[in-house]
Amino acid sequence: MKISKNQVIRGLLLPGMVAAGFLPSCQVNKGREVKIKNVVILIGDDHSSEVLGCYGNDIVRTPNLDRLASQSTIFTDAYSNAPVCSASRQSLLTGRYPHATGVTLLTTPFQDEGNLTLAEILKRRGFVTGVIGKTHFNNYGDKNPSHHGFDVMVDEKERREWLKQNPPPPIPDSIKTLGPWRPFKDPARIWLNADYLPTAEWAEDGSAAWDARKAIDFLRENKDTSFLMWVGFHEPHSPFNFPVEYRNKYNPGDMPVPEGSPEDDRFIPAIFRNLTKKDKQGIIASYYTSVEYLDENVGKIINEIDKLGLDDNTLVIYLGDQGYLLGDHKRFEKHTMWDPAVKAPLIFYTGGLYGKGQTNDALVEFIDVVPTVLDFLNIPVPAEVQGKSMKPIITGSKNEINHYVFAEFLVDNKAMVTDGKWKYIFTTGAKDLGQGYATGFGPTGILHKLYNLDADPGETTNLAGKPENRDRVEKMQEKMIHIFENTYPGADSLPSGLSNVEKLEWFCRPPDKNANINAK
Repeated sequence: MKISKNQVIRGLLLPGMVAAGFLPSCQVNKGREVKIKNVVILIGDDHSSEVLGCYGNDIVRTPNLDRLASQSTIFTDAYSNAPVCSASRQSLLTGRYPHATGVTLLTTPFQDEGNLTLAEILKRRGFVTGVIGKTHFNNYGDKNPSHHGFDVMVDEKERREWLKQNPPPPIPDSIKTLGPWRPFKDPARIWLNADYLPTAEWAEDGSAAWDARKAIDFLRENKDTSFLMWVGFHEPHSPFNFPVEYRNKYNPGDMPVPEGSPEDDRFIPAIFRNLTKKDKQGIIASYYTSVEYLDENVGKIINEIDKLGLDDNTLVIYLGDQGYLLGDHKRFEKHTMWDPAVKAPLIFYTGGLYGKGQTNDALVEFIDVVPTVLDFLNIPVPAEVQGKSMKPIITGSKNEINHYVFAEFLVDNKAMVTDGKWKYIFTTGAKDLGQGYATGFGPTGILHKLYNLDADPGETTNLAGKPENRDRVEKMQEKMIHIFENTYPGADSLPSGLSNVEKLEWFCRPPDKNANINAK
């Protein structure tokens, strides 16, 4: 489902949204400048901006995020810097590109050395810092893992322990539920939940509800001090979990299935080729239902902020760690540079001070979040932060801060730059697609892709080979190289005399310490 900016505007003005009220004490600023003292960052896992009412989707039900958006600035052209969880999250947390953090691969441990996080910056300023839910720090087996500046850490392991101590009522045998999640071991239709089955959990015992309860506890315990609260929900990541009460919320037959284009066929991972239209609709229905369950629990947190009287001095940011292809380009994953995978929702609430109900199409990227938060808190931005503050856009003093934005997926030796009108993608094509998504056709060799996003928003036609686009491709290669040269660790080791393509091949190698392990 490709959503236009006009649809986004209509989504923000749904009947009754403003009248219903949300964070009501912020409806009017009362003519006084309120000092921002708290930060709440809420992250949906693999949440596509195309599956939100406030972004123009008229099928999914997301009333809580829609109401938050009606009091916020909603960015329609916000790009994740990597379409994979660990790389995106650590980049977001530091305000640095994935290759600069040293985390570009899924299982790379997040190294404390050389990485200054938002939590560490604020902790030094006296903020209480807490992270709840998914972090993807990947500190497997560490006896004393770094908390990366967080005073409080609550994760899924604690929820499982809580369930052991507080066993919920059994699910009736008459309700068929989802089995174990076994990606790539089972056919894709099973681990992507094509049968549209609920998880064997009640709504109050699910992961999102647990995260919301722990977040509310944190808010109540720290309401009288300055705090940073970072909540990483697990929804709607596959298998698109939702509790038994949410079963049959949507009719799979009503779900839109993108057609894709002939250009997609060469690149479809083999695991997706046998999916039927019915399978695809079931998968999409499961995803929509998981998003609705996520929305309910985001609403609990936002409502608690209001109840505690924190709404006029708290930044509240909602985003997806990246997007997700829901049948777009004939696949179900992220791991690509097409817009539905690498763009994500970004909703920025500033205590009612600015941007109420504002839809903004400025080109921004997720490394811009950290400097924006620090700017609103009047805290100097450390030199190592590579993003730019979005505050001038939110306050209306500037129309743009970026001429280009960048993303990378170095598992497949791939990078992207876009100016919002044109997008260039480079990949070495040295191996078939990684992480279990191989096409079976073998490596492609070096690939250049160029899309005219204005004329071809579905990215169906690669224009890189057209003679009239040669200069444009070269210009965008040079911009990509410039970004790498100024941010890549060890860029001064780049051999001299290389062509643009050779430079990009050099830079698109993962710098992660376990790169060789992950490349197998």
